[in-house]
Amino acid sequence: MREKLNENPIAQVALVGILVVVAAVFFIGKPGGGEEEEAAPTEATVAVAGTEVSGTATGATPGEAVEGAIESAVETAGEAGASAAPAAVPTLSPPRPLTAAYDSGKTVALLIVDNGGIDDALVTRSAALLAALPDVALFVVPVKQIARYAAITVGLDVNRTPALVVMKPKRLSQGTPQASVDYGFQTPQSVLQAVLDANYHGREVTYHPN
Repeated sequence: MREKLNENPIAQVALVGILVVVAAVFFIGKPGGGEEEEAAPTEATVAVAGTEVSGTATGATPGEAVEGAIESAVETAGEAGASAAPAAVPTLSPPRPLTAAYDSGKTVALLIVDNGGIDDALVTRSAALLAALPDVALFVVPVKQIARYAAITVGLDVNRTPALVVMKPKRLSQGTPQASVDYGFQTPQSVLQAVLDANYHGREVTYHPN
């Protein structure tokens, strides 16, 4: 139980205010052997003050019963905290220049780099050709500023650099932003191919060897 309390901050906070109710029941022995009181298992109930969380357990002694009841309340508090957690953490919108480029119908290329990385520097050079294309908007972002683009990168699970994120033009995304990510060194040809792939609009063909 101590481990559960240590691992569950919600339970730690919830059980600060705890109310304990212990009930012990005694039975009278059968006639013939003399009247003898025999203690039955003790039942304990704990309730977290200010909440609807509670736990009940029985034990051979009051101490065991209380410990079991607290453990039950810890589990209940943890489940209640998990169910109350939001399904997703809202993120800020990307910087206005990027959203404006996307809304205008351009293909947005977001290159996330570590300024000290060798591959990052090479990919930056390869991606430079995109700046000359009229329908493409290139944004080179240092990794320390990636949080500003979390609305895009979190969904793609971007986890290393260099990362080339290419967003499908708005007219082809059917109202839902779509993007792909490529990691590592990219040649000018592979960078251009990523943009062409994002602009592809046609029937998908699947290869079946048989």
